[in-house]
This record gives sequence, C-alpha cells and structure tokens, in this order.
Amino acid sequence: MGSTMEPPGGGYLHLGAVTSPVGTARVLQLAFGCTTFSLVAHRGGFDGVQGTFCMAAWGFCFALSVLVVACEFTRLHSCLHLSWGNFTAAFAMLATLLSATAAVIYPLYFTQLECLPEPAGCTARDFRLAASIFAGLLFLAYATEVALTRARPGQVASYMATVSGLLKIVQAFVACIIFGALVHDSRYGRYVATQWCVAVYSLCFLATVVVVALSVMGHTGGLGCPFDRVVVVYTFLAVLLYLSAAVIWPVFCFDPKYGEPGRPPDCLRGSCTWDSQLVVATFTYVNLLLYVADLAYSQRIRFVPTL
Repeated sequence: MGSTMEPPGGGYLHLGAVTSPVGTARVLQLAFGCTTFSLVAHRGGFDGVQGTFCMAAWGFCFALSVLVVACEFTRLHSCLHLSWGNFTAAFAMLATLLSATAAVIYPLYFTQLECLPEPAGCTARDFRLAASIFAGLLFLAYATEVALTRARPGQVASYMATVSGLLKIVQAFVACIIFGALVHDSRYGRYVATQWCVAVYSLCFLATVVVVALSVMGHTGGLGCPFDRVVVVYTFLAVLLYLSAAVIWPVFCFDPKYGEPGRPPDCLRGSCTWDSQLVVATFTYVNLLLYVADLAYSQRIRFVPTL
C-alpha cells in the first residue's frame, strides 16, 4: 500500500483566502462584480463607448479577481513566476480605479429616475438603478482591499503595496485619460511644443509601466544598481518633465496668440477641441502632483524586491 504525506506548509486549500478580512473583501468583489455585470447584460442594457468601457472594466476586474481568489485558495500562486504580493496590490489598485470610473460613468449615461421608452420600460430602468448601486459597492470592495493591504509605517511589505507603488498605478491610469483626450481631436500636432508634451506623457507612462512590470515579475534585483535609487531618479526626472508640460500645454492651447482662451460658442459637446485640450491640461496638473507626492514618499521607504 502506498503511503500518504501531509503537504508542506499545511493543507492544499487555504481557507484563510476567503475567511480573512482581505479574503472576505475579495469574495464580495466576485459577488458584486458578477451581479453588476449580469444586471447590465440581462435587462439593463448599454451602448456606445461609455457602456462598452463599463462592461469591459467589470469583466476584466471579475476575471482577474477569480484568478486571484483561485490561486490564493489553492496555493497555486507559489507556482507562478510572479511577485504575488506586488501583483495583487497592483491589481487591487487598478481595479479600484476602473470600478470607480465605471461606477460614475454608467449612472451618468444610462441611469434615470423616469421609465425608459417602450419596449424597455420601467424594468430596464430598475435594472440600471440596481446595477448602479452594485457598481458602487464593487468599488468599495476593491477600495477596502487596497486599504487592508497597504503597507503601514515600519511594516515590511512589497513595493506595490506602499504609497509610492500605489501611486504608480494611479499615474499610469491618469496618463491613459490624457491619451484618450489627446486622440479625441485635441490637435496636438499643430505645434512642436505640444508634440513635446505628448512625448513627455508617453515617456513617463512607459517608464511607469516598466517599473510596475519589473516589480510584479520580481526582477527588480537584476538591474545592476539599487532599485530604490532608480525609482527615485526616474520620479525626479518625471517631475521635471511634467513641470515643463504643465507650463507649455496651457500656453499653446489657451493663450490668444496660439489658441482659444475660452470655450468657443459654436463648439459642440462631445466633439470640441477646446474640451479635449482642457482635459489634457487638467490631468497634466493632476499627474504632476502625483509625481511630486511619489517623489516625497520614495524618500521614506525601503524596497523589499523578493516579496
């Protein structure tokens, strides 16, 4: 007869993956995500770019949440060539941003208190209201995981769980908003100065993605120089680059010599160049502040690349 052995480190299934505070938050993410997605797909309905984005965001977050819970529950994450702590922290922050955006966009574009015209009627309205509520609960579930797993002062944690690591995800997300406004008839190609701004946004975005990717894959120790110094130097350069864009973009878009200081009266909502330029300018300042905060926090943390 064959012999049996106890698996090292306890049972094969990790019950704490669903019973701990973080595990409970992840189970609620699955429940709220599936409910929101189903309500919209079944009778709520969606259309256009806004509706497609919401469904894609909810579907992406639900799929990766299933992966995280399954790997935690079965302990299979130890077989993946990833820094699991960095991966889960980065995904939780990204999912928080995506679910927050969807929780704002869907009610704004699709939810109303009056009944919809037939054949949708009041049933579709009720489904959309319910989907909007569960979308908000989904955001709270992801935000709760970020709050529970965020590194505390003096705590040894993976880089992406620190404030600096979480800010990297927000910076990349804001850069995507800027890119969306740029391609939406912003006329950034009129001047070399505005093209420089686009180069700044692209360079900083790519560098941020590389930092996140190296952290998630656990390759921060193979750079040939300390990872913390690389991050601080890059963040300092990003502050300088964004500072230049924060000065140049408004001048060449809103100064009377180059652009329009105010919104033109004949500018149509949804297809207005001035609106796109304003969005780019606003989020340029947002990202500048994020990089400054990142630089300040990077001075106070020590990196643990193996977590």
